[in-house]
Amino acid sequence: MHIVLHQPEIPANTGNIGRTCVATGTGLHLIEPLGFRLDEKSIRRSGMDYWERLDVKRYMNYAEFQEKNPGAKIWFATTKAKQVYTDASFGPDDYIMFGKESGGIPEEILVENEKTCIRIPMMDQIRSLNLSNAVAVVLYEALRQNHFDGMQTAGELHRLRWHG
Repeated sequence: MHIVLHQPEIPANTGNIGRTCVATGTGLHLIEPLGFRLDEKSIRRSGMDYWERLDVKRYMNYAEFQEKNPGAKIWFATTKAKQVYTDASFGPDDYIMFGKESGGIPEEILVENEKTCIRIPMMDQIRSLNLSNAVAVVLYEALRQNHFDGMQTAGELHRLRWHG
């Protein structure tokens, strides 16, 4: 799986998303311009000590992203979509793109990709979810559809044992 952030603006969101990507073995793709520097303290703090283990790639713009990822199946997460994310059939190598916090993915990109635009249902009084929460919601559905392949799905207690 791959998460793509198109012009993210808030370093703490990108740090949290980076941590989620490390925890799930997901690549992170950042399309510039970024609203922060990647060496900022807030990125490292929210990504904690996991940031160095993150598979992250940067692109100058959307055109460069497309050029370096030819044939990629991209899902575009947007509040403007007609299709709910749970109706999508995610493949193990798919890309899920999210837009910047203040405006989402540019509509010029969305209209060219209507069939792969997806949304998270929410009440109409709310403009959108926090970006890092939205990434987690959609990514974990995509991973579930792929049976959490390669991920640890059972945990163990530290001091005691489960009864079953």
